Amino acid sequence: MVTLAEVAQHAGVSASTVSYVLSGKRSISAETRERVGRSIRALGYHPNAGARALASNRSNIIALMIPLRTDMYVPVMMEIATAVATTARTHGYDILLLTGEEGLDAVRRVTGSGLADAMILMDVELDDDRLPLLRATEQPAVLIGLPTDPAGATCVDLDWSATGALCVEHLAELGHREVAVIGEAPAVYERHTGFAVRTLDGLRSRARELGLKVLHRPWEGGYDAMAATLSRIFDERPRTTGFVVQNESAVEPLLAVLRRLGRAVPEDVSVVAVCPDQVAVQASVRLTSVAVPAQEMGRHSVDLLVGKLDGRETDDVVLIAPELTVRASSGPAPTAL
Repeated sequence: MVTLAEVAQHAGVSASTVSYVLSGKRSISAETRERVGRSIRALGYHPNAGARALASNRSNIIALMIPLRTDMYVPVMMEIATAVATTARTHGYDILLLTGEEGLDAVRRVTGSGLADAMILMDVELDDDRLPLLRATEQPAVLIGLPTDPAGATCVDLDWSATGALCVEHLAELGHREVAVIGEAPAVYERHTGFAVRTLDGLRSRARELGLKVLHRPWEGGYDAMAATLSRIFDERPRTTGFVVQNESAVEPLLAVLRRLGRAVPEDVSVVAVCPDQVAVQASVRLTSVAVPAQEMGRHSVDLLVGKLDGRETDDVVLIAPELTVRASSGPAPTAL
């Protein structure tokens, strides 16, 4: 294993100079930093993590708490996690993965042991029971999500309220007056998961302003459940011509049941989805959609967290504005049903 002393000899500098280049604790000329960097790369030197942690009082590890729930769309969660991990590496940090099911115990373990320098929390609920514990510690943390009371917290999220409003505005502009929302699984709303509740609240609020009628129906999963859900919707609101889907797994069952019922998309009904672009463009009808900016949320969360670790001023709440892309699934409301 290459030692720090060997790097110093190769670069023609003292061992302390190499140490200062690695730690950034002293100002070193650009020429010397580059010479040390070339030697590090040439020799394949990797600082000993334990020694580095003792010297700097840092582990250079960020703990990421990610939900592993059957009622959540895992590909989006993993895309966020991947963006967190790759961005963290550019800042010289590694990731410690914690499952959401560990909850408070995991937060206590990390904050009480020095296992990680900071935390990123996903699957944020409106009244998240992890927040009081985080506020009671000095450990930096960033939430990917927005609780009801974000005081003292740093948060990154899509503006889900604006997302719901944007979806219903699009349908209203096309002349649709009755809209049904196919939502996440019931448990997601029962937990008061922020993204789902905020989207629905934003959609309903804007619909009231525009004079639209809205039905919301959570969806547990499965073709039969979708058929039963649509049957109830059309029984209750036979003039429903617009659908908003916030459940990636529901997209194809919804389109399949609509075809079976003889309702063409977009001639008879329009569908707008909140989902990744990949889901939207690969659907059997290319979906008008608001994309979930998973990579952007992951990158932002790490940048904010590193800023906090370095003592820089950071924004408390970063909300990413939604963007709607019109594709083949939305069109003018039919003049008569």
